Amino acid sequence: MIVRDEERQLPKCLDSMRDLAGELIVVDTGSQDATARIAASYGADVIPFDFSVIDFAAARNCALARAHAPWILMLDADEILDRSGAPRLAELIARDENVGYFLERRNRWTGLPNPTVDYVVRLFRNRPDYRYRGRVHETIDSAILAGGGRLLRSGIAIDHEFSPDPQARRRKNRLYIEILKEEIAANPADHSRLDFLAAEYHQLEMFDEAAAIAERIAQVRPLDARAHLFAGVYHLLYKPDLARARADFAEALRLRPGYPEAESFLRTLAEREARSAKDAFPAPPSKGAT
Repeated sequence: MIVRDEERQLPKCLDSMRDLAGELIVVDTGSQDATARIAASYGADVIPFDFSVIDFAAARNCALARAHAPWILMLDADEILDRSGAPRLAELIARDENVGYFLERRNRWTGLPNPTVDYVVRLFRNRPDYRYRGRVHETIDSAILAGGGRLLRSGIAIDHEFSPDPQARRRKNRLYIEILKEEIAANPADHSRLDFLAAEYHQLEMFDEAAAIAERIAQVRPLDARAHLFAGVYHLLYKPDLARARADFAEALRLRPGYPEAESFLRTLAEREARSAKDAFPAPPSKGAT
């Protein structure tokens, strides 16, 4: 893992891994609190890392370079492994297949009763060609696929506690937007950076900017049904343009016949248009009405 000023969260994370990891490697990017001392008390190999230029992939790859075990489990300090997945973890490692495994991440937000869920590749074989890329929103998925591996769900879950400080999150969103713009300018062919940029704009409720990026993604990935679906969502919900939304959903359905989300949104569009027509042209009063 990579850490910085995580003295409050780190013990819970490391406790969730107790007796499961053969080695603990913690890359510290400049903690000013007790983070490094806490990590060392758990027997971790603590590695200082110069983070004057923000590059999360480089920090994670520093950790990978120090690992000796045949399998890697990558966690963040604000994540806790669900211990019920320990037997499954052992089973997958014993198989020793060339697979990167998605973990279910349950994102818990202050003030919301239920977590949101996404899936992140965190369990994979230790190979020198498996390295992260991306200064922010760093991923290893493409390296695993390029190395002949597959990506599968693991059935293992982690709990992720989001920062309760909304202003801190917004500052992070803005910082990430600037870094993503720099990455896109440096390598316009890396379309994955656009997905993350749209997400950052969306979290800041900058929906016009997010919609513009969604449109750009659909243009650079004309055969990606999901890209057209998301462009349609923005044209339907955030930047209303029903004609464009219908075209987007229809294209998604053409590319992926039976696409349930596209079919659902097209039904929603038809219902909305039917209501609008009814409101615009109300039925004439019945005879005898006063």
